[in-house]
Amino acid sequence: MHNGEVHAAKVSLVMLFAALFPAAAQPVITKVEPPDWWAPTKTSPIRLLIRGANLKQATIAVRPPLAASNVMINDGGTYLLADLAVPENTQPGDYQLTIATGSGRAQAPFKIHKALSSQGRFQGFNAHDIIYLIMPDRFASGGAHSKDSLTDRAKPRYYHGGDFQGIIDHLDYLQSLGVTALWINPWYDNYNGLNERETYGGQPITDYHGYGAVDFYGVEEHFGNFAKLQQFVDQAHRRGLKIIQDQVANHTGPYHSWTRDAPKPTWYNGTPAAHLVNDFITWPLMDPYASAESKRKVLDGWFIDILPDMNQNDPDVRRYEIQNSLWWVGRTGLDAIRQDTLPYAPRDYWRDWTAALKREFPGINVVGEVFDGDPAFTSFFQGGAKRFDGVDSGVQSVFDFPLYFAIRKAFGNSEPLRGVPQTLAHDRLYTHPELLVTFLGLHDVSRFANEPKASVDSLKLAFTALFTTRGVPMIYYGDEIGMHGGGDPDNRRDFPGGWPGDAHNAFQRTSRTPEEEEIFEHVRRLIELRKTNPALLGDSPTRNLYSTEQQWVFLRASTLVLMNNDSKPVNIEANSVPNGDYIDRLGGLGNISIRNGHLAAVLPARSAAVLIRKGTASK
Repeated sequence: MHNGEVHAAKVSLVMLFAALFPAAAQPVITKVEPPDWWAPTKTSPIRLLIRGANLKQATIAVRPPLAASNVMINDGGTYLLADLAVPENTQPGDYQLTIATGSGRAQAPFKIHKALSSQGRFQGFNAHDIIYLIMPDRFASGGAHSKDSLTDRAKPRYYHGGDFQGIIDHLDYLQSLGVTALWINPWYDNYNGLNERETYGGQPITDYHGYGAVDFYGVEEHFGNFAKLQQFVDQAHRRGLKIIQDQVANHTGPYHSWTRDAPKPTWYNGTPAAHLVNDFITWPLMDPYASAESKRKVLDGWFIDILPDMNQNDPDVRRYEIQNSLWWVGRTGLDAIRQDTLPYAPRDYWRDWTAALKREFPGINVVGEVFDGDPAFTSFFQGGAKRFDGVDSGVQSVFDFPLYFAIRKAFGNSEPLRGVPQTLAHDRLYTHPELLVTFLGLHDVSRFANEPKASVDSLKLAFTALFTTRGVPMIYYGDEIGMHGGGDPDNRRDFPGGWPGDAHNAFQRTSRTPEEEEIFEHVRRLIELRKTNPALLGDSPTRNLYSTEQQWVFLRASTLVLMNNDSKPVNIEANSVPNGDYIDRLGGLGNISIRNGHLAAVLPARSAAVLIRKGTASK
């Protein structure tokens, strides 16, 4: 064999070996979750989720005092999970993560921040608060994001341009109304394209509402960035306004990268190709005799056959979601969490989740969405007591949908008013009825003003009921001026005056219509009345004195409330009323005196009176 032939043979063998045994590629890191943490922390170790490529047989290293352990790598080598210990003596600074395999190494930044001071942060909410719900895309535009192909105010399911800066620009308005806490719909990063998997009338939509997360650690760029979010939270806090973040643990958006490559086979309940569809039959969840199978579609099913259902029974999913909630609180200093679709995740998950939140941030609290009109069902999910399953969810508050339905029927449809006190009579089922969040409307239902029998007077009467009964009252943006709107998305119209060039500006008193100003001023006065009257705060019980088809008289400590939901004036008489001289705080009835425990008054049509006994304490 000639030298040339020998060389050619060697080259052929090398090429054959390379083809049969290709050199392993170097590891690649594309994302680290969480991207940072703080010290000191009560949550250690934290569980890192590192996404990339070529991670098989990788090790992870970080400089002391941080330490990595308990490494798990998925079969595709695209995810690495590892515990990261954050000792008490950890100093703030940069702690680079190094991922190494036999073929090389990759590095990713990781930062430890100084823990935020609890002063003015992590405050929670209580019956002294008035919550205001804002859908950031529809409240006001501060020009933080330039118009793109997904932004079109003429299309109700597209982005309209509202953002964090728009809220900042109108904090004066919110303070003038008197609210004390802002619930903001989800600000997670959502899909940056048209959502063609959820269509209406054959047309795709955008995820302007925030409930289609593709990055649980990202901020939706249409609203701003993390720095702008932090500025918003800080400025709100400086004005005495608390921040409630809307979180979603039950599901992700349909375009999340996990739908194409999940960290583990059990990350979701099912796959895009094979999964249960949620049937929304929730009542078996509170039935101690219901079979596990009867609950599977509710707990494991995908909403509308589209939204991937997270599997909180997987310990890594559980830790991921708990840490994500902690991260948003710890990095921004927010005060409370509204948790979406509470019944659709395991109750022992909520137990672990609330315990972790309370351990790290003792003052924070949570309100869960339990969209149901049955007090037995809604009360089942409020924490404070173990239920038949041995689980205390730890969730301090839930939305009072039963009272919402009763108020809507009575004041929006002229159905019997007695349905309201009948609903309140179920308060014994709740561990803390004074912490229930009460409301006339929110982003998932039509506006009160669109009810068949709604009027300015009936809306004012409904607000009077909201602010004088127990609970934590909440206002959906625009209801304080009587905004109209049917079903989704019509109930999410832009707040008038929130965009440059709007012909009508309801943020300014001088620009409101007479009807808008009448409603706004009534709500403002009720808020002021509630804030300055301890009888309407806390756990003062609702003592029913008189109830007929369309009239209601009740007492809360030293405050007497009379309501007439009829279309004509009525004579109201009630007994067992504490004697004394009462001051009319709304001005529609006049001051009265009670002797021998007997009340007699003529109440105008569609009106209410709030009477405070002289000599009782007020703030």
